Amino acid sequence: MILKQRRSFYFAISALVFAILSIVGISASIAQADSNEKPKVTIVATGGTIAGEASSRASFTSYRAGSIPMDEMLEYIQPEISEHVDVDVIQFGNSGSGGYTLEEFHELTLVVEDALEEADGVVVTSGTDTMEEFAYWLDLTVQSQKPVVMTGAMRPWSSEGEMVFGADGPANLYNSILLAGSQSTFCFGTVLMLNDEIHAAKDVTKADTYRMDTFESPNNGPLGFIDGTNISTDRAPARVQSCGDLDEWMTPFDMTEVEADDLARTEIVYTYQNAGGEAITAFAEAGVDGIVTAGTGAGGISSAQREAQNDAIENHDVVFATSSRTGAGNVYGGRDQIIAANDLIPQKARILLTLGLTYAPDNTEQVAEWFHTIGNPQFNASNVDNDDEYPTWQNNAIYVAGDRVWYDDVLYEAKWWTVNEIPSESGEWDVWKVVESEVTAS
Repeated sequence: MILKQRRSFYFAISALVFAILSIVGISASIAQADSNEKPKVTIVATGGTIAGEASSRASFTSYRAGSIPMDEMLEYIQPEISEHVDVDVIQFGNSGSGGYTLEEFHELTLVVEDALEEADGVVVTSGTDTMEEFAYWLDLTVQSQKPVVMTGAMRPWSSEGEMVFGADGPANLYNSILLAGSQSTFCFGTVLMLNDEIHAAKDVTKADTYRMDTFESPNNGPLGFIDGTNISTDRAPARVQSCGDLDEWMTPFDMTEVEADDLARTEIVYTYQNAGGEAITAFAEAGVDGIVTAGTGAGGISSAQREAQNDAIENHDVVFATSSRTGAGNVYGGRDQIIAANDLIPQKARILLTLGLTYAPDNTEQVAEWFHTIGNPQFNASNVDNDDEYPTWQNNAIYVAGDRVWYDDVLYEAKWWTVNEIPSESGEWDVWKVVESEVTAS
């Protein structure tokens, strides 16, 4: 009876989620305690304020973004970071975040995926202006469950070789590397880490022009926090429910299947009092594939914009996604070639619309479905049946108790593990399963 109750509970809420949340606070210390081999993290640097050269040590707003190579920045947090993680660097670029094209985003995804072939996690540094778009793009396109962490800074790094007063870059860089190495966000997709806070790529947005706590997740709040070497999470993105099923966890947006110049062209049109429809008409006549409207309230647009929208659909086959300029809340409904963006803010809706129209250019219904599922993932316990049979476990299931694992009747010492439900050797219901592991004979 106890086993059935426990099983029902875990399946209802997802054993994977709660098992992850119960251990992420100690995952970094586990890795160090049980292994002489440190995790490997690759930094993919793109520039931004974190790599900024200021005009003086007291200058927080006058600086050249993307001026300092990551190799030099990494030296500043040595030897402390190497006590926990082995780090290498790929200098992808060195400019402000707004200077990158979607074609370069396409390349960035491939670079991150290639790095994850060997690394346990990747940190991507960028400017903060469009960091949320970097993050959501990677969240939708990286075909790996390993941690990907975005970070940056609100103040420049240094001036003539001396650190800027109160620079937040060193702490953000250090913490993001620890987070990626800890595996605490395995199966979370891409996360953003600044100011000791961890945010989901889908939810987060920049909310202030200068404050160091600029990033917020208005609808749901942060995923968790970093306090020194202590990493804790309060929640997880809904996609962790599919962690044990790689095909279900992945999105269809595999960048190896398309060329950079195949990406659909999409734009955003803002709504305001008595807004004209000329912007929609101009974009449609320019040949865009899709337009996101940033509407008032629950997505409303002006009558002139509505008229231009209807014409763009009828005469130019433009697909629209309806979002809200409010910054929080949902947009519902949709019809024909007008898709409801749910709770995606306009710039995130544009990313998903771009990918949707790239992979299903003639299937608006499919794009709308992706907005409903990938763009608005939900925890779902509605299909729970208390009388379900126990799962059928794979022949290569690895049973874990404490810091030891049994596989084919051999005892090993665990180095890395991610979690799922399995019955333990003792017959009690356990919440451990090694999905991707490195083990050494004990």
